[in-house]
Amino acid sequence: MNSLRNTVQLIGNLGQEVKYFNFDSGSAKASFTLATNDYYKNSKGEKVQDTQWHNVVAWGKLAENMKTILDKGSEVMVKGKLTSRSYDDKEGNKRYVTEIVASEFVSFTKKEMPF
Repeated sequence: MNSLRNTVQLIGNLGQEVKYFNFDSGSAKASFTLATNDYYKNSKGEKVQDTQWHNVVAWGKLAENMKTILDKGSEVMVKGKLTSRSYDDKEGNKRYVTEIVASEFVSFTKKEMPF
């Protein structure tokens, strides 16, 4: 049952190219936004699309694979855990960020591999 605690699984489309960072320590980080869509009918019976944006972060080999495989607009399933953090911006205001730290992903978009 512990494997079900703090588990998030989303299917959506990348809103931007994967941002990839290689640190001096040798670790790698990838980040991108993921759009998920939900549909419902409003009081007039019209179909309405509700888009939610999610911040996704990955580390290590998973980050490298995301950089290689995913492009803006790619449809992808991401599995991971939900995390929150805060930081102070340049003006000294406290900002809060919620992210999915990915542990797995599956790309549903076909892409020609460079190798």
